[in-house]
Amino acid sequence: MNRLSTRNRMLVGLTLFSMFFGAGNLIFPPYLGAMAGTKTPLAMLGFAITAIGFPILGVIAVAHAGSLDELAGRVHPVFAKVFTLLIYLSIGPCLAIPRTASTSFEMAVTPFLSGDTSKTMIQLIYSILFFAVAFYVSLSPEKLTHLLGRFTSPCLLILIGIMFVGCLLAPPAGYGESYGLYAQSPVLQGFLGGYQTMDAIAALNFGIIIAMNINNRGVTERSAVVKEITYAGWIAGLIFLVVYGAIAHVGAVAGGAYGELADGTAALTAITRDLFGNAGIVLLGLIFLLACLNTCIGLISCCSEYFSQILPRFSQRQWAFFFAFVSMVISNAGLSAILAVSVPVLGMIYPPALVLILLSFWDGARKRKLVYPLAIAFTSVTSIIVVLATGGFMTIPGLTSFLMDSIPAIVRELLWVGPALVGILLGWFLSPAPTAEAA
Repeated sequence: MNRLSTRNRMLVGLTLFSMFFGAGNLIFPPYLGAMAGTKTPLAMLGFAITAIGFPILGVIAVAHAGSLDELAGRVHPVFAKVFTLLIYLSIGPCLAIPRTASTSFEMAVTPFLSGDTSKTMIQLIYSILFFAVAFYVSLSPEKLTHLLGRFTSPCLLILIGIMFVGCLLAPPAGYGESYGLYAQSPVLQGFLGGYQTMDAIAALNFGIIIAMNINNRGVTERSAVVKEITYAGWIAGLIFLVVYGAIAHVGAVAGGAYGELADGTAALTAITRDLFGNAGIVLLGLIFLLACLNTCIGLISCCSEYFSQILPRFSQRQWAFFFAFVSMVISNAGLSAILAVSVPVLGMIYPPALVLILLSFWDGARKRKLVYPLAIAFTSVTSIIVVLATGGFMTIPGLTSFLMDSIPAIVRELLWVGPALVGILLGWFLSPAPTAEAA
């Protein structure tokens, strides 16, 4: 068999959506809506590029290349090992996996705790149960389509639909005013907000799990698998567009009703409580629990699968247990601490990941050997310098003051674009001309 049935294709697309859709995907679109207000459509345009477009392109890019190692290897073998390791650690036990537990705890459990309850102990118990379930399901990554595609993903979409319809039928207010950088540059701020979903870098790793699920359904020829992964990507992207639009609308209405809000969780909590009372808090808790558990299972699966290949001394089961345990420990540091670390880390990793994804669709880049190395080098160095200088981690004489005083905040995060283009041009002109065979 060289193709999936329409039904199985939809299930694989839903599985990919479920693996992506976790804590960040729920937190940031409503915050975007609350902050952008009447400029929400413009902010969503930028957000869709980094939170939908690049993740789908990332899945397809890795599918065409064969693996993340092969794609990153076009830069240099050492870069491939280091970059791949950083990607897996950031979407794995260091940031993304712990965030799934801490976020779902804040939304599904904290609202029901009384003042004299020991939150620390309850969070520890919750995280143990949460990761025990995730670990158990992740032991059969090739069967994720059965669970995520057929059960948890449809349930998640139904719950989000209930919240959206309630907001649509009985909105407490219209869209509010725009705040901060969303008032000045909504498209650019939305673009940068998409970083926080972490989906573009997660996409570079999810391909292996999706391929296993497609193989499990009888499609084994590589070209056919790549084609099915592409279909799954577009299905997931369409679902994302609808869901993001729905929860951004909810956030925009919340901003209009309650003014400037601290974050996306505050926007969702306020609006669901207003619409549905205490039942709304239960509804919101279920949404976060399902979304975060789905993503946690997918991340543990792909991380354990990768590390069992590069360090086969330990089995996939052992790696899955290790990542679940470490993530459980880190998750108890709390959501605020994890988010504080994720912002600078993503600021360094995201730009080279975006450039790598884009270059993969340009055949000419492979024919000029210096395009990949110089483009990624210029992008990475710029990103690291900007994060260190603007985040207060390191003072660089002259450069720090220049970045902070002379360049608008919204532009600093995109300074890597210029150096990336310079690297591409230099790589093109400095590379030897391709031979007739290569061309």
